[in-house]
Formats: sequence, C-alpha cells, structure tokens
Amino acid sequence: MEDEPELFKAIGDSTRRIILDELTARDGQTLFEICGRLTMRHGLASSRQAISQHLAVLEQAGLVHTRRQGRYKFHHIDTRPLRSVLERWPTHPEES
Repeated sequence: MEDEPELFKAIGDSTRRIILDELTARDGQTLFEICGRLTMRHGLASSRQAISQHLAVLEQAGLVHTRRQGRYKFHHIDTRPLRSVLERWPTHPEES
C-alpha cells in the first residue's frame, strides 16, 4: 500500500496506459520499438526522451522492469503492483 501514490501517478496518464497496453500486446520491447508502435498505432508523436521519462515513472511504480542485453534495454510489463488496487477495492458480483 505504501507504493500506491507512484502506482496511481503511473496509471493516471493516458500515454503511460497506452505504453502498458503495448507491452501487454508485445512484451520485451526496446525504447525504439515502443516509440514506433506509439507513433504508428496511436498517432502519438512524443519524443524518445518523453517516452523514456514515461517508462521511468512506470518502472518506479514497479509496472515495468528492464533488462539489458548488449547495447539494448528491453522493457517488460509487471502487473503485480495492480493487485493492491484490487485488494483495496475488491469487486463483488452485482446482487439481483
């Protein structure tokens, strides 16, 4: 629960949610790949620096982890931090 402010900040931005969607669709992307997908699939013309900053916020919230391989840095989604939201506000089936 103590990491929730970073979590809510991370998912509160539409560009970051789109980045998470793209990593869900294809995990393990480089910054170059993410920027290309955001431009081609969503029409977002953000700079590499801006996307890198978004990724840093997602990483700080624990939603993205990185792995270096040679010159490349791969980004992987981790949805485990979102469990705290479900635990805080559990869903209940609608009563008839």
